[in-house]
Parts: sequence; structure tokens; C-alpha cells
Amino acid sequence: MRPQPSSAEHLLALARQVLDIEADALRTTASRLDAGFADAVHLILACSGRVVVSGMGKSGHIGCKIAATLASTGTPAFFMHPGEASHGDLGMITQNDVVLALSNSGESNEIVCIVPLIKRRGAKLIAMTGNPHSTLAREADAHLNAAVDKEACPLNLAPTASTTAALALGDALAVALLDARGFSADDFARSHPGGSLGRRLLVHVRDVMHSGNDLPKIDLDASLKVALLEMTKKGLGMTAVVDAAGKVAGVFTDGDLRRALEHALDLQQARVTDLMTPNPKTIGADELAVAAVEKMDTLKINGLLVVDPDNTLVGALNMHDLLKAGVV
Repeated sequence: MRPQPSSAEHLLALARQVLDIEADALRTTASRLDAGFADAVHLILACSGRVVVSGMGKSGHIGCKIAATLASTGTPAFFMHPGEASHGDLGMITQNDVVLALSNSGESNEIVCIVPLIKRRGAKLIAMTGNPHSTLAREADAHLNAAVDKEACPLNLAPTASTTAALALGDALAVALLDARGFSADDFARSHPGGSLGRRLLVHVRDVMHSGNDLPKIDLDASLKVALLEMTKKGLGMTAVVDAAGKVAGVFTDGDLRRALEHALDLQQARVTDLMTPNPKTIGADELAVAAVEKMDTLKINGLLVVDPDNTLVGALNMHDLLKAGVV
């Protein structure tokens, strides 16, 4: 007979129980941290090669993620399958490397059998296990204790809390190394150039601004007609107004034009200085493009003029440019 579907209440209660057990496992892991963690960090910092992460089964899946996290936070690392290691992949390991081996029992055959070969190559060994008295833990140069009191699985069999603890311990190791190396947000962005984070941290105003012949600008003595023609030609919905030295004196926008139409103004005779916004908000070309987004959001405007330290006009950009660049 097929089991009857569980009620929503039962399913929610079970889910909360799983999360509580795994949260308790993380608190236990934190309380068990000892000098072995610091030893592991120092071994990796002293390593002139790479961190080779290895694990079998579910530990292998966790190991893959740990290797990826290390690599993206300033510690060169890759994953090596322990089964393949015995068939040639041990050639990936050099005496300058550190091997991080994961095994909840500390007795996984595929891992334990390659330990002597790792040591023979001169590589250092860090073990992450749930058993400090296991073969792998005893043979390691540093041990990370990922023991849990029980799995979240009702049968206490499926790796659940134990894999969560190992994953979090790997994150703790990566963050400790990141901090020790002085790894910055810019460093992180350089490892993630294809993502939105990379764009936000690497794209500067000069990369997206309009300049040269695409830059809308007119002189202080220009007429309203000249201003409108320049705005139409350059398509940014605004034009900078500059003095004879090229310094920004004001900006004339679509909004300024709409406000002018609300008053009895002779548009044929009007000068742009009668309608422009003096001393407009500006930004530097070397600032991050995300800073331009924040400034526009705060000021409730759609464009900014870009100036050098002497207030000389060098560019202009609007929100569409930032959207196109993927910064927003």
C-alpha cells in the first residue's frame, strides 16, 4: 500500500525540525573549533602551490564547492576526485601543494589509500572529518573537526547535518584566508568579471559616459534654439552649459524646458542662461558607475555631468547608459 500524502502541518513541522538540527550542528561545529583551524589556515598561507580538495560521495560534492569558494576568494584551488587520483590524477599534486581531504568517517577507502602517496610527494595534508580519532585525522598535518551529534535525516543515515557542517567549515576557512590575504572587493570582482557583481565593482563612470563628439555641450551665450538642437542631436535629454574655459556653469534638461513652457517666456529670444540649472550635480570620471546610480537615485535625476577636479567638463551619462552597462 502506498503511503498517504502527509498534511501540510506535518511537512512544515518536519522541515523546521531539519533546519533546527542543522542549525544546532553549526553551533556545535563553532564550539569545537580549536588550534587545528589556525594550523590549517597557516599551512595554506605558507603554501606556494595550490589547495587540492578531495572527497568521496557527498563529501566530494561539498569539496567541489569549497574548492570553488577558495579559488574565487584569493586561494588557488581545485577539486580532485579520489577515485581518479589512484588512476593517474595524483600527478596533479606537487610538493608545494596542500591537500584538503574530506571524509565524515575519516576512513573512506578512496581517500585513506592515497594518503601515503600524498605524503611521499611532500604535500601537506589537512583533514576535515567527523571523527578526530580516525585514520585520516591521525595522519593529517592539521585536522578540522566537522563532527555532528546526529543527521537531520529521520533515519540518521543520509548525510545532511554533517554535510552542512563541512560546507560551513569550508566557508569559515575561505573567509579566514580572505581576511589574512587582505583580499578586497576589487579582487573579488576581478574573479567574477562576467557577473553583475563584477560589473558593479569594476565599471567606472569613464567606461560608460559620453565624451568627445557625443558629449552635449553649449556655450554660456547660446540661445534656447541652439540648446534644443544640441539636445536633440546628442539624445541625452540634456546639455551641459560651459564657460570659455570649458568649465561647467550649468545644465539644461528636458525638465528645464517643460518648466519654461509653463511661463510666459519668449522662446525665440530666450537665452539658455535664463533657463538652465546653475551649479549642477556632477561626478568624477574615476568613480564607480554604481556611485552614479546611487547619486541619481538620491537626487531623483536621470543624468549627470562628468567633470575633472577643476570642474572642466569631460563627459555626461544618463540612467539608460547605466542600465545598458548592466550596473543597475
